[in-house]
Amino acid sequence: MRLLHQFFFCLFLSSCFALSSLALPLCSDSRAPLEVNSTLSFCPYKVKTCCNTMEDSNLNKQFQAMNISDKGCASVVKSILCAKCDPYSSDLFRDNSDQQSVPILCNSTSSANSTTDFCSETWETCQNVSISGSLFAASLQGRAGAPSNNNTSKLADLWQSKTDFCSAFGGASSNETVCFNGEPVTLNDTTPVKPPSGLCLEKIGNGSYLNMVPHPDGSNRAFFSTQPGIVFLAGIPDQDSGGVLDVDPSSPFVDLTDEIHFDTEFGMMGMAFHPKFAQNGRFFASFNCDKSKWPGCTGRCSCNSDVNCDPSKITPDSGSQPCQYQTVIAEYTTNGTSSDPSKAKNAKPTEVRRIFTMGLPFTSHHAGQILFGPDGYLYFMMGDGGGGADPYNFSQNKKSLLGKIMRLDVDNIPSASEISKMGLWGNYTIPKDNPFREDKDLEPEIWAVGLRNPWRCSFDSSRPSYFMCADVGQDTYEEVDLITKGGNYGWRVYEGPNIFHPESSPGGNTSAKSVNTILPVMGYNHSEVDSSGKSASITGGYFYRSETDPCTAGMYVYADLYGNGVWAGIETPANSGNFVSNRTTFNCADDSPMKCSDSPGSSGPSLGYVFSFGEDNNKDIYLLTSNGVYRVVRPSRCNLTCSKENSTAARRNPGPSSSPSSSSSSCYKHMNGFYGSLMVLFVSLSLILLGSLN
Repeated sequence: MRLLHQFFFCLFLSSCFALSSLALPLCSDSRAPLEVNSTLSFCPYKVKTCCNTMEDSNLNKQFQAMNISDKGCASVVKSILCAKCDPYSSDLFRDNSDQQSVPILCNSTSSANSTTDFCSETWETCQNVSISGSLFAASLQGRAGAPSNNNTSKLADLWQSKTDFCSAFGGASSNETVCFNGEPVTLNDTTPVKPPSGLCLEKIGNGSYLNMVPHPDGSNRAFFSTQPGIVFLAGIPDQDSGGVLDVDPSSPFVDLTDEIHFDTEFGMMGMAFHPKFAQNGRFFASFNCDKSKWPGCTGRCSCNSDVNCDPSKITPDSGSQPCQYQTVIAEYTTNGTSSDPSKAKNAKPTEVRRIFTMGLPFTSHHAGQILFGPDGYLYFMMGDGGGGADPYNFSQNKKSLLGKIMRLDVDNIPSASEISKMGLWGNYTIPKDNPFREDKDLEPEIWAVGLRNPWRCSFDSSRPSYFMCADVGQDTYEEVDLITKGGNYGWRVYEGPNIFHPESSPGGNTSAKSVNTILPVMGYNHSEVDSSGKSASITGGYFYRSETDPCTAGMYVYADLYGNGVWAGIETPANSGNFVSNRTTFNCADDSPMKCSDSPGSSGPSLGYVFSFGEDNNKDIYLLTSNGVYRVVRPSRCNLTCSKENSTAARRNPGPSSSPSSSSSSCYKHMNGFYGSLMVLFVSLSLILLGSLN
């Protein structure tokens, strides 16, 4: 019984974790706030807001229709109505639902963003005031005896007491959430955070890998894949154990080299394991193929009449033909090799289904990473197709999938007729909240536009709304972008924060005034890392969430491909979406299990090319380089100063990660809403039941 108690208690904690949110400038529909030149005419928001002038006007009309005679109540209701325009409205309307008409009203005098009990103030000011089409009646719709939303009502008609009212609409701010106190949300935490004195690394593996994915079962295992297309399942040694990767080169998990075309910018570019892989054995590979060598390499060309592109006029690189090379996402399974997918040690290299196939116009800039988001959908990163400076302006063409981040539902496979009707590129469906529903010119697969060559993206494991992508620059600047729904990241109107001027533009131009560009949150100039200004190419990483190096905790770690530097991005103030980037040194521990390669003229190790970063189930971070696999370890092993490190503390015990499992990812859509209450109720009843059984 004690074990069952512990199980439900852990379930309760993980559910609360999954349902919590952290402030980030995001609108209630997951878009980034708009930049405006002046204050809206009705709602008191300026600079950044989630409303355009039309939405502001519609809110004014809605307010006027309420016909509120009491000035005090009118002022309160106006501020609540305008909360939809707040740049933090995603947190204020925590379930991100169109059904939620009222933000979370602050009802705690100790909350960080509230000096008054605003929920009580709303009740006391409006309880006996008639309001037509009251916002506060929305949560009662469908209940017996509930007034129509078009009827005039008073709060006292809808709710028996202030306690009932604030139970429905109230909440508090904390380190994880914000609430609405009648004014635009402000974040006051400006406590300076010091950059780390350096990163301490140990080398735990040879081999050159392009991708690392922790085993979805939460164990100390991870999948590593090479660019030619071989995937290995490796055991990861505990921190401070002196161990190395347990991998058998002669026994790969799966070998896909027969299908994959491998060259400098071609190969197996990504892999993703279904969140329920331990139950269903489904996994996915993203790779390139050559249709002149493999009959299965067939797909529609990305240069076509839909995007005003004529393939006969394109001169590809390296003497190839337009769309000779394709980008592919294919699904595979462990079924047939093991009755328990979590115990499977290998899989058959036979495709279960082809998810996506698209021909590439040139031989570079096709990115190709895939990963499952916290919402359970598959995200697919696609570059601009190459050709130098995106000559056909694919990245800004909303009908092209080049230079985009896509979001696909691979759990609901459509019929052949549905695929044809929708004009899809393979076996997937479109999530209902993809941004094409707001922008009819956008292709339905698209989540974000304006990328050049997104090279390694990740979701913050502690804050799922933080979706970071590194985008490789052209001539001068390497950038890190905070990706939001429908966001436009500027290429090739901008390169980083600067206007870009292409030498030739057969595909036409996009003016800077015509796009609402979201500028990078971090990055570096080529001149900072290479005197010639040429040898620079960013490799995206992760927010550091491990306990191993407490002086790097919460920072976003990324690097340059050529080993020119490692950076730690610090968000200031916390949860604001604003970052300060700090270049940091990296050293190799003297007791590294494998000898690190020396870097000529430097005290640090030679990493070679930093291809990718990886993260295991304990949230430790890895660097996948041409010289091997490196792991970030505790600073004291490199004699680095970190006052937060307790070198005498007991080290972690091996075992599954304590972070919430992928099975709770559906909670991402319903943070702190009805589903959260239902989960708490379920757990409470379960605990009562278990108590009665003891």
